[in-house]
Amino acid sequence: MHRPPTILFGAFDRHNFGDLLFPHVAAALLPGRELLFAGLADRDLRALGGHRVRPLGTVAAELASRADAPPATLIHVGGEILCCDAWQAAVMLLPDDEVAPIIARLDSQPAARMAWAQQRLADATGDPRARAPYVATRAGFPAIGRVLHAGVGGADLARRDPALRAEVLAKLASADAVAVRDQRSLAQLEAAGLAPRLVPDPAVMVAELFGARIAERRRAGEPARVQRSFPQGYLAVQFGAEFGDDATLANIAGQLDRFAAATGLGIALFRAGAAPWHDSLEVLQRAASRFRTAAVAIFESLDVWDLCALIAGSRGFCGSSLHGQIVAMAFGLPRVNLAIGAGGPPARAGEEGPVSDEGSASDPDPAAKHRAFAETWELPGLPGVVDIDRIAEGLHAALAADPDQLARLSRRLVEAYRPGFDALLAAAR
Repeated sequence: MHRPPTILFGAFDRHNFGDLLFPHVAAALLPGRELLFAGLADRDLRALGGHRVRPLGTVAAELASRADAPPATLIHVGGEILCCDAWQAAVMLLPDDEVAPIIARLDSQPAARMAWAQQRLADATGDPRARAPYVATRAGFPAIGRVLHAGVGGADLARRDPALRAEVLAKLASADAVAVRDQRSLAQLEAAGLAPRLVPDPAVMVAELFGARIAERRRAGEPARVQRSFPQGYLAVQFGAEFGDDATLANIAGQLDRFAAATGLGIALFRAGAAPWHDSLEVLQRAASRFRTAAVAIFESLDVWDLCALIAGSRGFCGSSLHGQIVAMAFGLPRVNLAIGAGGPPARAGEEGPVSDEGSASDPDPAAKHRAFAETWELPGLPGVVDIDRIAEGLHAALAADPDQLARLSRRLVEAYRPGFDALLAAAR
């Protein structure tokens, strides 16, 4: 009898920083296993540091055709998948030139857009009625045995469509083991009668598992060019396309100008995702033109290891990407997440406040997962999600943090994730 293969499943079938990192983390923690990489679409993202990904339905069918093959283990590798509906998933997988026409045609017709998305993803999900396509079950896939969720998120699940929420809860109830990455997700699932575990986001393992690879990447290409350009150091800055109106960009540039003038740091603008509803090079270019300081550069590489190297070599991170924040945490660096309309002073970990996922434009609460993760894992007293009016204030608070405390937190996160992942595997045996 052969050892069961392992399917790593998630939203790493499109370009998004965190999603591309997750299967690398899972693979590093599963040495010696046959690993199959599955999503909702056929994609090859190896040129950008990702994986060769095939639709889950295709992978499961191929496994079913193997003679005497034991049932596979399917691991959901992470991400805010519990809140991602079929419409969001399908649009984010479209070619760029097809996005605007399909949104124009269907965005105002909820029933029609869901039907279009469900049908488009049916071959991958095995279910033409699936509303939560990145939450898989063994139903319809005889080649799949155990189903695990490793540090997934659903911070805003309670505010999502009731039909989506009911489907997600039913799928999680059928899984062999579930681990979520924040207390908000944990509480919602426990209230529904489930018994999930709590582990950090998988990306907290990046420095531990890939530190040497990332350090080597810092010495070449764009990461090295940025470090040469800013000998006094730089801030790694990112924000999604939803920040792209002129007034917002002017506000961001003004806040960062003041911060740069006070600290002498340069500003390196980068994208944490190139899929639809993520980041835009054109928005970064317009932002750069509004800075008064000359110490600003646009980092164009989308390679996941270049992005890690950019953050690791910085003096800190500022942006709307949760995984920009978490990679900065992994390297013990100061960090601030951004939201529009967060209001009030920079939030402290553990405090509730006005809520503004590096997610799609239709998310009801775009910063829910950022706040949820900070409330669960961030050091007390550090900024969590700050409004763009308070970027400079939040950054000064972040850079004032004790480096030793930041380093200790990064170690504690690793010490929480690794045994949590091992326990997840053991619980499902």
